[in-house]
Amino acid sequence: MTAKIESFVMHCGEMGSRWGFNRTVGQMYGLLIIHNESLTAIQISEALNISRGNVSMGIKELQSWRLVQVQHKPKDRKEYYSPAGSIWEMATRVFEERRKREVDPTLSLLRDNLLDEPANPQEEYAQQQMHEIHDLLETITHWAAELQSMSPDKLNTLMKLGSGISKIIDIKDKLLNKG
Repeated sequence: MTAKIESFVMHCGEMGSRWGFNRTVGQMYGLLIIHNESLTAIQISEALNISRGNVSMGIKELQSWRLVQVQHKPKDRKEYYSPAGSIWEMATRVFEERRKREVDPTLSLLRDNLLDEPANPQEEYAQQQMHEIHDLLETITHWAAELQSMSPDKLNTLMKLGSGISKIIDIKDKLLNKG
């Protein structure tokens, strides 16, 4: 690996730990992203100087996130690994998996807690706070689902609008408040 490629792969390892999987799995995914050819487990192992067992576990983790695909080549018994889809699809999958692993269980807990009547003022206040968290997470989940249904081109256009959207909302609020 060149220094530039190694820097990217190592950074993906650090980002992987923030996305919800370990550093080695992040490095493996980074390596797969920047290779235009599929890689075997041995190639991954040698490039990252990690054991084949570690590669095997990492591939299973990446498959559970739906981030890697397995390919076979004619007259070759080895399995070849490559990213499953585009960078946009990868971002969508990471977001979707994090929602399933983090947001959905929180929403479930909040819904269960909000079904019970509060026993005292402290629980009543706690439920009010939980209700706000629930509503925020529901709104974010619905908004994210809408974003995920957009094509990458439309999503890219929306993101390029950036702060322009908030300026339009400010203008709308000013016009409606003066009327």
